[in-house]
Amino acid sequence: MMFFRKKPTEEGKRDRGAARKGRRLVPPDRPKSTQFLTGDALRDERSVEALLDEIARVSERVARVRGPADLRELLTYIVDASVERTGAERGLLVLAGPHRRGGKAGLALEVLVARQRGGNWIEGKVRYSTSAVKRVLENGAPRKDRFSSAAEEAEVGQSVHELGLRSLMCVPLEAGGELRAGYRGVLYVDSTASAREFSQQDLTFFTALSTQIASALRTARGHVDALERARLEESLETARTVQKSLMPEIPADCAGFDLFAWYRAAERTSGDFYDYFVTPGGRHAVVVGDVTGHGPASALITSTAQAFLRSSLLFSDDAERALSMLNRDLAKRMEPGHFVTLFLALLEPRGAAQIFNAGHAPPLVWRRAGGAIESLPGHGPALGMIGDFEYRESTSLELAEGDLLLAYTDGLSEARSKDAPDALFGEDGLRRTVEAIAPSATSARAVGESIVEAVHAHARGHREDDLTLVVVRRSRA
Repeated sequence: MMFFRKKPTEEGKRDRGAARKGRRLVPPDRPKSTQFLTGDALRDERSVEALLDEIARVSERVARVRGPADLRELLTYIVDASVERTGAERGLLVLAGPHRRGGKAGLALEVLVARQRGGNWIEGKVRYSTSAVKRVLENGAPRKDRFSSAAEEAEVGQSVHELGLRSLMCVPLEAGGELRAGYRGVLYVDSTASAREFSQQDLTFFTALSTQIASALRTARGHVDALERARLEESLETARTVQKSLMPEIPADCAGFDLFAWYRAAERTSGDFYDYFVTPGGRHAVVVGDVTGHGPASALITSTAQAFLRSSLLFSDDAERALSMLNRDLAKRMEPGHFVTLFLALLEPRGAAQIFNAGHAPPLVWRRAGGAIESLPGHGPALGMIGDFEYRESTSLELAEGDLLLAYTDGLSEARSKDAPDALFGEDGLRRTVEAIAPSATSARAVGESIVEAVHAHARGHREDDLTLVVVRRSRA
C-alpha cells in the first residue's frame, strides 16, 4: 500500500485563503483533495501504522466469521473502530436500497448499526444527516462537513440543527462490501464538539479505512454465504434422506399382485410421492401423489398429505371419508393456487380394484386379452382446491391375470425432448411403450423399467419436474 502527498494546486491555495478568512474549507459534495500524508514524518508514520493496525484487526475478525451472528459482531466492531479512529462521538452503518413511493423511485435508508463513543448502542430511533448520506450514495464521493452557524446547519437539514452537530464525515462502502442483495452501504460519523472538526486528512484516512473494510466485508459475506450454502446442502440432503425413507419398499409377497414403484426428484426433495400399505379390511392401498411445484416447500406438503392419508386408511377402509377430510385440511393450509393431485387404488387379492382420482393424470389399464389400453376417468378436483368438496365417486374394475394398471405423475408424461422442447413424451409415449413391452413382460418391474428407459431416451437425461411411476400387474391369486 502506497500513500503520497500531492503538490498543492491553485484550488488548494484558494482553500487555505478561504480558511484564514473563516469561511467553510470544504464544500459539501466532494473533498478537494485525497491527500493522506502531511510531510510530518512522525505524524505520517503514526497514520500509516494506525491504518495498517486497523486493517489487521478487521482481517483477524473476518477469519472468525462463521455465521450471521459473527458477521453482526464484525459490523459492530467496524463502527466502533470508525468512531475511535476518527475521534467522533457517534458512528453509523447505513444501508440503502431501492424504494418506490407514490410512483416515484427513491432510496430507503436503514441504520444497521448505531454506536456511541465508548461502545454503547444508540437506543430508539436514530437521527442523523440523511441528506449527507444520500448525497454520498448519489455521487459516490466521500464527504465531510463542519457547521459553525445555524445557516450552515440549515443547508444540510433539520436533523443537523436539532442535534447540534458541528462536524460529520460519510464515506461509501464500495460494491465489494455489499451486505444485502440490491443494497449499498455507507459509514457515517459525527460530533457535536466544536473542538473536533474533521480535517481533510481525517476524511482521507476514513476513506482508506472504508475501502479496506469493504474488501473485508466482501470476504466475510462470501464466507458466511459459503457456510450457509453448506448448511443448506446438509439440510437438503437430510430432507432427501427422510423423504426417501417415507417411500416404502414394495413387498415381494403382495397377494394377487406384482408391484413396481419408481421416482426421481427434480431437485434434492420431491413434490411427488408414492405409498403402499394394507388397510384393516385386507386391501392393498397403492397411492401416487403430486404437489404443485417441487423442492423443500412441496416436500413438506407431500409428507403431510402422505402421512394423513396413510394414518386415516390404516384405521378405516372408508377412502371417501379419508380423501374428503384430507381435502378440507389441505384447503386450510395451502396457499391459493397450490394443490395436491392424488391417485388411490384399493386392490383386493381376488383381482377387484377400486380407483379414486383427485385431479391426477389419468391412469392406464392394459388388458392382456386383446391388448387394449383404457384410460380411467377422474373423480373430482385436486385436493386443496375446493375445501368443501366431498369425494364420493370411484371406478371399480376387475383385473385379470397379466393385466396392468399404471399410475404416474405429469412429470413423466410431460418429459420434454432435449432436441425438440415442444415434443413431450405424453400419454401416447406411454401407450406405445406398454404396447411394445407388455405382451412379453413377465413382471411389473420389467414394464416399469422399460417405461423409465423410454422416458430417459426421449428427454436424453433432461428433467424439469419430479417423475413417479407405479405399475400394478395382476398375478396368480
